[in-house]
Amino acid sequence: MKASRNSLLSASYFDGTSARARPVTLQVEGDHLLVNGEGFHRDVPLRKVRWPERTRHGMRVAHFTDGGSVQCADAEAWDDWSRSSGRRDSLVVTMQQSWRWVAASALALVVLLAALQQWGLPVAARAVVAVTPLSVDNMLGETSLAAIDEHLMRPSRLSAAEQARLREAFAKAVSAMPPGSVPSWQLVFRRSRIGPNAFALPGGTMVMTDELVELVGRDDKVVTAVLAHELGHVRHRHGLRMLVQVTALGGLAAMVVGDFSTVLAGVPVLLGQASYSRDAEREADQEAVRILKAAGISPAVMVTLFERIAAQKDEETKKNDKPGASGSTGNTANTASTSTPGEAAENAKPDGKLPDQDSWLGIAFASHPTDAERVRFFMDAAAER
Repeated sequence: MKASRNSLLSASYFDGTSARARPVTLQVEGDHLLVNGEGFHRDVPLRKVRWPERTRHGMRVAHFTDGGSVQCADAEAWDDWSRSSGRRDSLVVTMQQSWRWVAASALALVVLLAALQQWGLPVAARAVVAVTPLSVDNMLGETSLAAIDEHLMRPSRLSAAEQARLREAFAKAVSAMPPGSVPSWQLVFRRSRIGPNAFALPGGTMVMTDELVELVGRDDKVVTAVLAHELGHVRHRHGLRMLVQVTALGGLAAMVVGDFSTVLAGVPVLLGQASYSRDAEREADQEAVRILKAAGISPAVMVTLFERIAAQKDEETKKNDKPGASGSTGNTANTASTSTPGEAAENAKPDGKLPDQDSWLGIAFASHPTDAERVRFFMDAAAER
């Protein structure tokens, strides 16, 4: 380090054993720091001097590894002396002192976190799920079903014969799939407190509500199509994958803002809701098409579900719009739609929604692609040979 012999700075010296300050002058000479005061002299090799990071304001200080320190209340004078003595701030300190660097760093952090959430966590979650034994899925599925039954579901009122008929229809459809391509599954029926729905839990349990069966007119082909979609979630282990992603994201957020107390608090609700990503929903739709085609069922039957949901939503809206209406009147099961599958796609609004439908329940508790997009997907799949 090169410096001028005439570069002096007034400071205070502390010996490290008492609180008494000794007035001194500081000078860098070659590779040494000279500390001179009245009747006092100290020669400290620069390698034994520790210079804390410079802040914009406040006391300047340097510590000696073998004891003692020097301080200066005049930050501007210290900085000028330090520069004239050949010392330069590190890149980190320079960045900390620049609002442009701070803003750029904050922006880079946001971009990094967004990229991690969008791509990094899904890739990591797939890797974690790949090495996780299926017994974990089974345990989570059982726990989640118990929690869902306690808060959201009641025993089914469908007859045993009706339940058996629908299970048999679905089993017949999946039997046409190549050996080893169908995961273990079981179908249970429940009466819902929240309307028509179907969802898959980790481990292969698929829940279908009486209200959804009634909504589609007990049509076993439509029920099969819905269950084929849910089996896609089971095959790709979307429930466990989403749990891993959300837990990791919650942990990351907790590291940033603190407080781990709520990271895993909503696990049963999370699994029940199956808040899958749009990509997961598209994967499940693709699996549904494969199963339906293998069984000789047109994928267009899935469109019936969207039409019935749209019709029911429209019916409820009309009831609520009547004079004196004070809210939802509950389910209108067995509501039929007179439109054709093709009309469902043609009548989609510019924003991608079906007429008078605001992304209601759809299939499962999920963040789905728009209904119109999915209608077009199933219609295009039905048209393909």
